[in-house]
Parts: sequence; structure tokens; C-alpha cells
Amino acid sequence: MAILTKEEKAQIINSHIRSLEFNKYNLEIDIIQENAKETPSTETINSINTQKSEVSDQIAALTSELTKVNLLTE
Repeated sequence: MAILTKEEKAQIINSHIRSLEFNKYNLEIDIIQENAKETPSTETINSINTQKSEVSDQIAALTSELTKVNLLTE
């Protein structure tokens, strides 16, 4: 069984964080689009903001895990 190195684990976590950052930016664009409508939906904007908050929480969790991985000794 192959064991992942500290560097490989960090790369995987960083890849997930990067993906979440893309998702978060996409949500920000969704808000811009919604606000561009003649009658923006408050419900839609609230939903998007909730999603952004969840993504931020996920990024924070992964950043915490990355810190733990970086402290590992090989």
C-alpha cells in the first residue's frame, strides 16, 4: 500500500482549496448577475450568500488541516 507523503497531502489539500476559491468567486459573480436584474431576488441572493459562507467554512477547515499536515514529520 502506497502512503502519501507530506508534500502529496499538502498538494491535494491545496488543490481542494483552490477549487473552493473558484466556487466562491463563481458565487460572487452569481450575485453580480442577480443584482443586474431589474428585480433581483432577495431569496436568491440570500441563498448564494449562504453558499458563500459554507464555502468559506470549508476553506477554513482545509486550511486548518493543511497546517496539521505541514507540521507532520516524515
